[in-house]
Amino acid sequence: MAHLPPVDAFDYIVFGGTGDLTMRKLLPALYYRYRDGQIPDESRIIGTARSPLSRADYQQRAHAALSTHVQPDALDDATVQRFLNMVYYVSLNGAEADSNWPAIRELLGTAPATRIRVYYLATSPALYGQICENLSRQELITEQSRVVLEKPIGTDLASAEAINDSVGRHFPENHIFRIDHYLGKETVQNLIALRFANPVFERLWSCDAIDYVQITAAETVGVEGRGAYYDRSGALRDMIQNHLLQVLCLVAMDPPVSLEADSVRNEKLKVLHALKPISADDVAIYTSRGQYARGTIGDRTVGSYLEDLGEGVTSETETFVALKAEILTWRWGNVPFYLRSGKRMAEKCSEIVIQFKSAPWSIFSNRPEPNRLIIRIQPDEGVMLCVSTKDPTPTDSLTLRAADINIEFEKAFNIRYPDAYERLLLDVVRGDPILFIRRDEVAAAWRWIDPILQGWKENKAPLEPYAAGTWGPEGARNLLSQSGHLWHEDMKK
Repeated sequence: MAHLPPVDAFDYIVFGGTGDLTMRKLLPALYYRYRDGQIPDESRIIGTARSPLSRADYQQRAHAALSTHVQPDALDDATVQRFLNMVYYVSLNGAEADSNWPAIRELLGTAPATRIRVYYLATSPALYGQICENLSRQELITEQSRVVLEKPIGTDLASAEAINDSVGRHFPENHIFRIDHYLGKETVQNLIALRFANPVFERLWSCDAIDYVQITAAETVGVEGRGAYYDRSGALRDMIQNHLLQVLCLVAMDPPVSLEADSVRNEKLKVLHALKPISADDVAIYTSRGQYARGTIGDRTVGSYLEDLGEGVTSETETFVALKAEILTWRWGNVPFYLRSGKRMAEKCSEIVIQFKSAPWSIFSNRPEPNRLIIRIQPDEGVMLCVSTKDPTPTDSLTLRAADINIEFEKAFNIRYPDAYERLLLDVVRGDPILFIRRDEVAAAWRWIDPILQGWKENKAPLEPYAAGTWGPEGARNLLSQSGHLWHEDMKK
């Protein structure tokens, strides 16, 4: 990314500027972009939060965040100090009309009126509308202003529409950037190149050659300090509705006519509209949900989800979900897409597995395994193609052995793979929305998810316990086995 021209000078105003997201992701991402010459020194990063901090206090916190979350070899004192000179702080409650708005108005007023302003809302989504209302009342929204909305956009279709309405009253749609950091991951973006720049794949990219598709996002961590948020959300809302459905769209969409943002997003929207509805009555057939119990991660015993929430707490929130999606188009007829996400899983792994169909017959003494394309999103980003080759072991017949053609991107290109936020934060400044989610995509995703949530609420699919350190409840395996399919880890056995 270092070859890209620098952006124009900007003001990045972060509501929730003392929060974990800002310290762990946003500030380090902006530092990397500054270090690579992407950000002019005249730019400003302005944190806002209710904490009564001075600018020096906030710069000290920012320095600590860089020391913790930036690779040591990327830190040098002179660059860090120049970056910190761009960092400001205003004590402000963005949701209150009578808060310290004069201070931020005065600070922003020292920049040219044509300067790009990015308002990043790293707060509860319930506050988005009120913050935008206050920005409008204070006349802080210019023609060059953009707003970034962190997920989740609502908890269902109705709440998502209410949030989008409240923000849309003050910002036009082309100035609203709904961020999904999965779309900023290099390997997810590479799906477009892998498919549409390589005819060898795209000509096989349909029900003619593909048996089924798996999309997995597994974590070994529990809810950590996010228990209060997570218990209101759960795995379906937290991961499937946004991240994994977006990945599914990139895997399944037809070729766009260009790489212009709306051309790509139109094709993604068609996929969401083509998803076969899963009614509340069908959730037991098409979904599996679970909650982690005590178990072992590596050599460490870890507690259950309920223990992580606190003593005496009960909850029916799922920490694991697997579902079978079907896309009702000619390209994908009878090809199931299996999506799953969970906490306290056996491995940290985000990947896409394209399982090709078996050969109709075999001339060899042992049947070849089906070809399989594995796209690793994290960790160890790369692509692996599983093929059958001649077994080199001396035998009386030509027998086959599975082998992998493996490309690890970081090694192949000899570069540090950037964090997703590095690309996304500056795409907002550039006004490029291709990796952000359009309003109608949000609505279409929730429209498909809502009946599943309703079926679970009516307890039409059991909440199964699974031991921490495993691959989820038995129901997830049954979801595939009823069609004769296996999860990727079971194929390796």
